Amino acid sequence: MTWSLATYQRNGTIGVAVLREDGTLVAPADLRRWATMLELVSEWRLAESVLRSLEIGDAPAIQYDALLPPLLWPRKVVCAGVNYRSHIREMGGEIPAEGWRPFFFLKPPTTTVVGPYDPIIVRSPEQARYDWEAELAVIIGVGGRDISTEDALAHVAGYCVANDVTARGYHRRQAVPADAFVYDWFAAKSMDGALPLGPGITPAFQVPDPQNLRLRLWVNGELQQDESTSDMICPVAELVSAASEVVTLEPGDVIATGTPSGVGAGRGLYLRPGDVVRATIDGLGTLENSVTDPAGGSP
Repeated sequence: MTWSLATYQRNGTIGVAVLREDGTLVAPADLRRWATMLELVSEWRLAESVLRSLEIGDAPAIQYDALLPPLLWPRKVVCAGVNYRSHIREMGGEIPAEGWRPFFFLKPPTTTVVGPYDPIIVRSPEQARYDWEAELAVIIGVGGRDISTEDALAHVAGYCVANDVTARGYHRRQAVPADAFVYDWFAAKSMDGALPLGPGITPAFQVPDPQNLRLRLWVNGELQQDESTSDMICPVAELVSAASEVVTLEPGDVIATGTPSGVGAGRGLYLRPGDVVRATIDGLGTLENSVTDPAGGSP
């Protein structure tokens, strides 16, 4: 039975537990040694050996008020762009030639990351044009610099589902002193609550092949994205290796691996208050986030 590691809240107390496929939370005794998920992944070598021997079936069930983001908070959120062939085609681009190096940007971890059922906050939705991007997220368990592709998967603690919400309206600036400054990745990607993450972290030893996972996303029950991670240009191992050439990876870092075709931008579709976005990756779980406007805008 596949399970994941979740962070929950109960009566104001935060804890780490196992989230089973049926949605129940259980608390195996061996998990009590870690108060937070960041502590757990920071001791990943030890944690992995403990997790492999966990008795999930007979563990006591626990009640909870909310599932929080699995990591409170990631040390870094490194996002890969233009990493699915199908997405490049729908945006009118050409598939990069062999030897392409991944393209990355950052999201602020403490303000963008929200839980699997938290709202997606949209401000000035007509101007911002919020879009969805379902993605496989990689959680680093063993840090390092200049990690080889061959060794990269040994640095991965686990995987979860992410939605890289993007404000398309802020991505391309109109008045710039030179063409080199036309793209504003910070404004397009860094809005508060722009990375729903979860529902838990599925340990890497339960995911035989991260390049053989089905990823889907619905908006208001209508299927928008449906693709396999096999469509990635740079697989997970290459992304981890390439990111480690730019920055030292640390336990608790998140690497979002890009999105496939089916985003709204190519069809002029954008999120509006009242929408419900559901993203799932087979075997890893589901995010379901409602869209709200703090200004009280109507759908």
